Amino acid sequence: MSIKAVLIDDEKHNLTNLQGLLNTYCPQVTVCDTALNADDGTGIILKHSPDIVFLDIQMPGKTGFDLLRGLSSYDFEVIFVTAYDQYAIQAMRFAAIDYLLKPIDINDLQNAVERAIKKCKLKAQNLQLENLIHLLKGQQNRDEQRIALTTLKETRFVKTGEIVRCESSNNYTTFYLQDGEELLVCKPIYEYEEILKDYGFIRCHQSHLVNKRFVKSWKKEYGDFLLLFNGNEIPVSRNKKEAVKKAMDTG
Repeated sequence: MSIKAVLIDDEKHNLTNLQGLLNTYCPQVTVCDTALNADDGTGIILKHSPDIVFLDIQMPGKTGFDLLRGLSSYDFEVIFVTAYDQYAIQAMRFAAIDYLLKPIDINDLQNAVERAIKKCKLKAQNLQLENLIHLLKGQQNRDEQRIALTTLKETRFVKTGEIVRCESSNNYTTFYLQDGEELLVCKPIYEYEEILKDYGFIRCHQSHLVNKRFVKSWKKEYGDFLLLFNGNEIPVSRNKKEAVKKAMDTG
C-alpha cells in the first residue's frame, strides 16, 4: 500500500532530514509536498488529501494545533514532530496520538508510520484527532472529557467521569467503568497516572489508580483500603498514604 504524506515544519533542515529518513527507512511513504508554515500547510493538505501529515507544533505565527483547529474534517493521520513540550505531549497521550521527539529516532519513526498505515487502511474520520482538538479547546468539563483507550480490537473513547478505577497487570491496564464494563489496554498504569492526575485520579497503590469521586470511605481496619460505592475495596500502600490523604482532603 502506497501512502501519501505531507511534511509541515518551519525549519527547512528539519524537512530535509525527515524526508531523507522516510525515503530510507519508510519506502512505503511518498512525500508529495512540504510547507514551512501553518497557512501553507493547510493549503497542501487541501490540495493533496494526504494519508499522513507530519506536523511540527511550535511554528511562528500559527502553531500546528492552530492549523488543525482551522480544518473542518480529519480524514488523515497526524504524526506530530516536536521538541519536548510537556503540555502538548500530555494532550497527545490523552488522545492516543502519535508524536516524535526531535531529534527523530528511526525506530520510533518506523513504529509510528506502521501504526498510521494500519489506520489508513480503515480510512475513516480521525476520531482521535477530533478528541485532541476538543481537549485543546477546553470545550468539555473534566468529567465529560473523553480519553482514547486502545484495546487489542479497537480504540474506545471513554469519559473520564465514567472510569471508576484502573488496575495494572505487568504492562497492561484494566479500566473498570461505571456501567460494569472492563477494558484491557496495552499500556502500563504509570502512563495513565500521569495522564489522569488532573482529572481526580489517585494512585493509591503500585497496581491501582482510583477516581476519587467513586470513593465512599477510607477503611483502616486490617490495613488501609479505599471503599468504593460499588463495594470494591482498593488497598492503600504504606508509601502512598500521605499522598492519598492529601488528595482526598483537597476535594
